[in-house]
Amino acid sequence: EVQLQASGGGLVQPGGSLRLSCAASGFTFNDYTIGWFRQAPGKAREGVSCISRNDGSTYYADSVRGRFTVSSDNAKNTVYLQLNSLKPEDTAVYYCAARRFRMGYYTLNPHRYEYWGQGTQVTVSS
Repeated sequence: EVQLQASGGGLVQPGGSLRLSCAASGFTFNDYTIGWFRQAPGKAREGVSCISRNDGSTYYADSVRGRFTVSSDNAKNTVYLQLNSLKPEDTAVYYCAARRFRMGYYTLNPHRYEYWGQGTQVTVSS
């Protein structure tokens, strides 16, 4: 059974940092692309970043490129999202999700991801 569990959210001041974790189980890590998404109240879910262990590729939404960094620890079957220089508009529930790896294809479209974990709340406020 594929399971994903996101954690690490919290309350942080503007300009601060957080590190989110996504623990994965029930599938071969290298066969999947792991994506991070977020959803703010009243807004659609949007893609933030994704990583493929198979070829080491990463991809970022324009809104977070240069501020967020995605990485993975194969030994722990865990993907991380480092959030730096946080802004109030980054406030949202953050989710991780998985889709079958496909060489050369990277998407932040949430409809293209098959498996989802529960979210973790990130609040950026002074």
